[in-house]
Amino acid sequence: MTAMTAALEDLLRPGSDRGSLSAWRWSVRRQLVPVRDQLLREHPARHEAWLSARATRMLRERDELIARLNAVAAEVLSAPDADDLADRLTRLLADIARHHQRVDDLAWDDVELEIGGSE
Repeated sequence: MTAMTAALEDLLRPGSDRGSLSAWRWSVRRQLVPVRDQLLREHPARHEAWLSARATRMLRERDELIARLNAVAAEVLSAPDADDLADRLTRLLADIARHHQRVDDLAWDDVELEIGGSE
């Protein structure tokens, strides 16, 4: 996911070149598509009972992130303040990164259960 968001993060940096604001907006909009697609491709695996609550939380969190991403994507082309838009997208990308870390943690906990843990 980090490789996918690297180009978007470069566009959102405060010092990035926004010479042509409309071209910048379209570039940001195009970079949001693979991020959204990656979130949509997440699907829950079957988990043991002790992990099912966390897996359900991950799905709810993913749905909230998709809703936020859709709302911001709708504003990209028309938001009056590009700096505010960039700040909101930067926060959203940080939240998506934390979400993916929690998904990875859940997968590792599931694997740890299968092989007997680290005790």
